[in-house]
Amino acid sequence: MPYNQANFKKQLASAEEWLKKEFQQIRTGQASPSILDGVRAESYGTPVPLKDIASIMLEGARTLRVSPWDKSQVKDIEKAITAANLGLSVVVDDQGLRVIFPELTSDRRADVVKIAKEKVEDAKKQVRRDRDVVVKELQAQEKAGGTGKDEIFRLKGEVQKFVDEANKKFDEMMVRKEKEILN
Repeated sequence: MPYNQANFKKQLASAEEWLKKEFQQIRTGQASPSILDGVRAESYGTPVPLKDIASIMLEGARTLRVSPWDKSQVKDIEKAITAANLGLSVVVDDQGLRVIFPELTSDRRADVVKIAKEKVEDAKKQVRRDRDVVVKELQAQEKAGGTGKDEIFRLKGEVQKFVDEANKKFDEMMVRKEKEILN
């Protein structure tokens, strides 16, 4: 009974997607609406994502415009962005809110690079955990007698090749993010 690696490939793809989302939320001094994806504001007694109660658009290189559909929610949105502790300045005006991304200092850039490296390491750890599960399943198959040692050895090699490719992608993503942060 051959081992189906489709699940393992899905897990690798989900780890890559997770890392992409985490990188989107790491602030680089350039305005990006995706940084507000995790912010939830109180709307009629229920916390909801900002994108559900306001339009969020790029206004300048370091500025976002948040325009609530219901102007009475401006204060709640301001409070939610401030409470999210993203290091952003929020200014209320007659059109809604202006979210300003301050210029990053060299010390802060180094801290942000360190945070990005931690995210990459977390993704690699997840991939290793997923690989270990697959290896245990393969060993169980071998003990059950359904698959020969040579086949198990080959499958373990394929799994490791997938892990190496995923780690290489993560490292390439980190190089790009580090350039983005430091420039």
